[in-house]
Amino acid sequence: MVKDEKLIKKRRQQMIKGAVSLFIEKGFHRTTTREIAKESGFSIGTLYEYIGTKEDVLYLVCDSIYDEVMESVKRLLDESGTPLDRLKIAIRAYLAVVDEKQDEVLVMYQETKSLPKETLPYVLKKELEMVTLMESFIRACVQNGDMQISEKQQHLLAHNILVLGQMWTFRRWSMQKQLDIDEYSDLQIKQLLSSYVLLDS
Repeated sequence: MVKDEKLIKKRRQQMIKGAVSLFIEKGFHRTTTREIAKESGFSIGTLYEYIGTKEDVLYLVCDSIYDEVMESVKRLLDESGTPLDRLKIAIRAYLAVVDEKQDEVLVMYQETKSLPKETLPYVLKKELEMVTLMESFIRACVQNGDMQISEKQQHLLAHNILVLGQMWTFRRWSMQKQLDIDEYSDLQIKQLLSSYVLLDS
């Protein structure tokens, strides 16, 4: 209903922030739209100017995470440096966004099952787009002679990179007592790539 793009973006961010804190505390199903409106700082009437249902808020949470990750990583496609350098930077960029939005990531994966059936394929498609983007960095390393890895292994490695972000979120109760995000990124990159990177790269 609202036409002002800047206001839409601002309100959506307010809704996402408010909803995520409530979903973590109470769960998706026990949270009401009235509570989301209050936590977001505006009335229930204002809330319904931007969404139709509570599920729409969860959709916004998922969409914002994927969009921010994709934008952060895509910016690296034309960066200078070797393909291997860009792959490592892409992994770091992805993990940095996940670290910044770990509450949202936690809610997204816990509550995706609550999305309407017609919306779920869209969210899964976004996930696969991230896999494809990571594969493009890996493939560039192979073409440049930096890595020796089959196509199936490339696909698996791209999925493994995404799982690292989930691990940082889901195991944070333990992982983040021992490591900060930079240390985590360094160790995971070393372990992930050690089997495939050629010694003279």
